[in-house]
Amino acid sequence: MQADGDAPAPVVHFWGEHPATEAEFYAAHGAEGEPSYFSTPEAGARRLFTRAWRPRAPERPRALVFMVHGYGNDVSWTFQSTAVFLARSGFACFAADLPGHGRSHGLRAFVPDLNAAVADLLAFFRAVKAREEHAGLPCFLFGESMGGAICLLIHLRTRPEEWAGAVLVAPMCRISDRIRPPWPLPEILTFVARFAPTAAIVPTADLIEKSVKVPAKRIIAARNPVRYNGRPRLGTVVELLRATDELAKRLGEVSIPFLVVHGSADEVTDPEVSRALYAAAASKDKTIKIYDGMLHSLLFGEPDENIERVRGDILAWLNERCTPPATPWHRDIPVE
Repeated sequence: MQADGDAPAPVVHFWGEHPATEAEFYAAHGAEGEPSYFSTPEAGARRLFTRAWRPRAPERPRALVFMVHGYGNDVSWTFQSTAVFLARSGFACFAADLPGHGRSHGLRAFVPDLNAAVADLLAFFRAVKAREEHAGLPCFLFGESMGGAICLLIHLRTRPEEWAGAVLVAPMCRISDRIRPPWPLPEILTFVARFAPTAAIVPTADLIEKSVKVPAKRIIAARNPVRYNGRPRLGTVVELLRATDELAKRLGEVSIPFLVVHGSADEVTDPEVSRALYAAAASKDKTIKIYDGMLHSLLFGEPDENIERVRGDILAWLNERCTPPATPWHRDIPVE
């Protein structure tokens, strides 16, 4: 409890104490944005914490990018760095904390029904797309890790023409054998989850250690005040196993244009599964880039020069699939 006369605790940002506010940070990087909440429209509405990042007014965005974060993560910490980069490059970005993550509803890191999470996100994305100022703009999906799998599930549950393409960053199309519980543990977990789905008892490796290459960035990642750092919950693990097994069987049904990027040294999601996605997908427009020696956190955890390389490939892919902006576009994109 704060004593009388004590100064309030400083607001924590992934970039440090300065700039002091998000608005100042966005402005310094050529973007603007704000947080909000979205309530799902069906009975028993659930509230999702959401964020938007846009090019600074009066610039009109070239396209909309709907972003999905990974397991245990959220949209308010280092995830923002990629969104701000895309916003200053001419794209309006929108994202929500998944149910049970960040500041959204639900028990922390408990996702017993990924289909329900997909439906919640899709309701939010469609509400954004329906705004008058977004009429006629191409719409892209963007997902990291588990978010990449969710993007593919969204694609498989919607009309192909609804999306101009998808960027999949180290997608969890199947849980890597290097962190997947060995047989017969999955069968045991499935049985026990019927009786204790919220129990956080599944043994797993330190994901920050396995995902983030630069030691100083591991410290930043660990400071995230809303990141889930506990053991995975039984119900979540069983659902992820089910959903990724389903997705692995449906790779041939993927028809959306996509770019998949993956590190060759990723020990959280398997780059071989991304190669399998590229080989099996029915998409006529598909691109894969495997980065030698990079780990799971391609857009934050690598040395800056690696991040710039991956960002550049993503931006080039998006730019090639956008129509020219409705208003003149003049921007020198600073290199971080």
